[in-house]
Amino acid sequence: MTLKYIIIICIFYLFACDTPPPEEYILKTREETIPDSAVKMTPETDLHPPILHSNDYEEPVPLPGTINTAGAEDSPFIPINRNEFYFFFTPDVTVPIEKQLLDGATGIYSALMTNGIITDVKRVLLQDLDKLSLDGCTFVKEDTMWFCSAREGYTGLHWFTAEFVNGEWTNWELADFNSEFEVGELHIYGNELYYHSYKDDSKGGTDIWMLNRIDGEWTNPVNIEIVNSEANEGMPYITPDGEELWFNRLYRGTPAVFRSKRVNSQWQEPELIVSQFAGEPTLDAEGNIYFVHHFYKDNEMIEADIYIAYKK
Repeated sequence: MTLKYIIIICIFYLFACDTPPPEEYILKTREETIPDSAVKMTPETDLHPPILHSNDYEEPVPLPGTINTAGAEDSPFIPINRNEFYFFFTPDVTVPIEKQLLDGATGIYSALMTNGIITDVKRVLLQDLDKLSLDGCTFVKEDTMWFCSAREGYTGLHWFTAEFVNGEWTNWELADFNSEFEVGELHIYGNELYYHSYKDDSKGGTDIWMLNRIDGEWTNPVNIEIVNSEANEGMPYITPDGEELWFNRLYRGTPAVFRSKRVNSQWQEPELIVSQFAGEPTLDAEGNIYFVHHFYKDNEMIEADIYIAYKK
């Protein structure tokens, strides 16, 4: 999820807003919840297109297929060895969170991904239909999903896990993170858990941190100092080989995608890859970059789409 949405999610007051619980949550399609007044942006109408800074990739373009709509697609994630594509969707970015909660469509979605072709987009349900929740920040490894959620019965925002059983995500339960670590959006590689967090000893804003899994527990937070700055760093992604750390940083006032390479077990000074409203990154098996692009006009967000920069 890009900076706009992580800020919103981190200040959820959903259950202090006198929002009445529904008798039953009514599911709706993405298309039927997008307002008639919504504007579908294109590269031709984009006032602030993404800017490529690397010779390793083709110029970014909107992701082909049925993912992008006139609503906001965000927070892309491609798990290893699952032929899937996950993303977050909300139909109208101008609607307050407490109303998005009840619109029937805001939440996590998945799609099949075969040879770069995306099909069969569907909602991922992670709560009973008679209870309120708003879920995001998807990370999937094998048959386990980690996701952040503000939900009925809990105060504030928490991490949860779910299991993939018989083609469905189920058995969701509270994750086992120490609350003192203040774990933001995360990516797990082996026994390393990378996440962003704002702490008193951060370089500035949010930094990228790492936890190690020792005796079954995530512990020993370490600041990845080489990639952090006085700006906000967030939304880490680790490539399947563990040799590249991708993340977001504010660059000239908007989110940008950076990459750090691991050499001799040490992360290196990051390089700028895509700037200008280039949000949360993820990569596929071929090394193509997927990221969120927000469309702005007169300092107002219009919508958001998933973009791709193909590797040369």
